[in-house]
Amino acid sequence: MLHRKSIIVFTLVLIAAVGIWSVSANALIDQKAVLSGKVTGVVAVGASVCEGDTLASISTITGSLPVARATTDGIVKEVLVHPGDSVRSGDVVARIQSTRR
Repeated sequence: MLHRKSIIVFTLVLIAAVGIWSVSANALIDQKAVLSGKVTGVVAVGASVCEGDTLASISTITGSLPVARATTDGIVKEVLVHPGDSVRSGDVVARIQSTRR
């Protein structure tokens, strides 16, 4: 009887662990600005991006510079800035759902 209970408990713990892992794997990852300025361009929602791809650009005296880059491969689920908006370093620019496993 004790052996049967331990198998049931182990199975429940395993199911809970897989559930927590699957929920955290699909969590959105905040992509933050590293510079401050006026936004000139943004990536489209639903776009597939690779690590290092530009998500948003700002206007500077020397031209356009990336203000945020993707930190992982994934799909852009939200873009929180629009061209003409002002952003500061640390502001969340977009949210990505990672496709890495």
